[in-house]
Amino acid sequence: MSRPLNFLHLTTFYPPYHFGGDAMYVYRLSHALGDAGHHVDVIHCIDSYHLLHPEEPEIQFADHPNVTVHSLRSGRGRLSPLLTHQTGRAFLKRKQIREVFNSKPYDVIHYHNISLLGPEVLTFEPKYGQVVKMYTTHEHWLICPNHVLWKFNSRPCEKPEWLRCALMAKRPPQLWRYTDMLAKISRHVDQFVAPSRFSAGMHAQRGFTQPVAHLPYFMDRVDRDWQTPGPRPQERPYFLFVGRLEVIKGLQTLIAAWKNVTDYDLLVAGTGGYEKELRDQAAANPRVKFLGALPQRELAALYYHALASIVPSVTYETFGMIIIESFARKTPVIVRDLGALPEVVQDSGGGYVYRNDQELLAAIQRLAGSPELRHELGEKGYNTFVERWSKEAHMALYFDYLRKAAVKKFGHALWDGDEGRNGGLGDTEGVRGPDRVVEYAT
Repeated sequence: MSRPLNFLHLTTFYPPYHFGGDAMYVYRLSHALGDAGHHVDVIHCIDSYHLLHPEEPEIQFADHPNVTVHSLRSGRGRLSPLLTHQTGRAFLKRKQIREVFNSKPYDVIHYHNISLLGPEVLTFEPKYGQVVKMYTTHEHWLICPNHVLWKFNSRPCEKPEWLRCALMAKRPPQLWRYTDMLAKISRHVDQFVAPSRFSAGMHAQRGFTQPVAHLPYFMDRVDRDWQTPGPRPQERPYFLFVGRLEVIKGLQTLIAAWKNVTDYDLLVAGTGGYEKELRDQAAANPRVKFLGALPQRELAALYYHALASIVPSVTYETFGMIIIESFARKTPVIVRDLGALPEVVQDSGGGYVYRNDQELLAAIQRLAGSPELRHELGEKGYNTFVERWSKEAHMALYFDYLRKAAVKKFGHALWDGDEGRNGGLGDTEGVRGPDRVVEYAT
């Protein structure tokens, strides 16, 4: 490449101040760009994290020398994210965000989950340089005030009823959503992308006016996890659930179904707001075991030794990161026929899709009873992971979108030569060191 690029990522949540897959994607992408020699800045809001989780995070994350983290922390506590939620504007965070925008000539500004930074930040322009602006729709926030198309706290959303839905979810209505604010502001973004074809199509179906392309998630190759796996976590065979313990993740449906599964355990890795109710529901069944929140290094052996991972989400996932985390360890999956989950399985052939408890139980018995079948599906999942969802595959597509957006906007790319097609990624491992963390008081 002619030179390293300057990237700025904006996200409400970033590890360790985070709750799920969207923040993990930003973390992985930032470190992948840093490994390739690029300079990365990340803006996130600690106030927003503490709005939902008053304590400090339980799990810490490795740092990178090419990643600078700008943490917004306010002396006014909840006021900053609540004000942004209601108005769609950055207000108490605006000055600090603009300071970062104007600190260097950025080449790429990439927006992620900006719900509590405010859609106004899409209009911010740096003082220096020519910049391409990308937005990843990690959730359905652009078309759903509650982010996840979960209607009336009870079912997947079949059509929008924003006001009733917000009130039933005990959230204040966002008046800016009833104006043309989002339609106007979204024109400041050069490229929208979604992790799945399903999610891209859902945005169009629900009236989002900008085109949304398909850029699936990724994770690093972890071949050592299946070449030299850690010890089995237990002797009894088991299936695995990994994820936040919330109603929409559907673990309650697995616990109910596990009354009919006698020969295999269900191991549950994760924590969340619905955890107490789930533990109470499973209290009478010793075959359901809660492990709490675990870092990725401890999840590796859990994935590898599982008969399969099960993803039972009861609303529309935008991708299903657990699926490719399983495939990376050659572990098959069983997923509910909803949202983007079946898309990932059908693209790979690495598991089963179920529509009801009968089909779920049949898939469990089929996989548990045949090591040969588990091996076949695990190999299919792994091979597709390498081809479509590895870091190398993702970065090639990511930079291709950036290149095309730059040519459309400026008439030329941000760099010269085809050697930049995958962002400079090679086989060389990046040297790890401390992030530079800048905390802003608002």
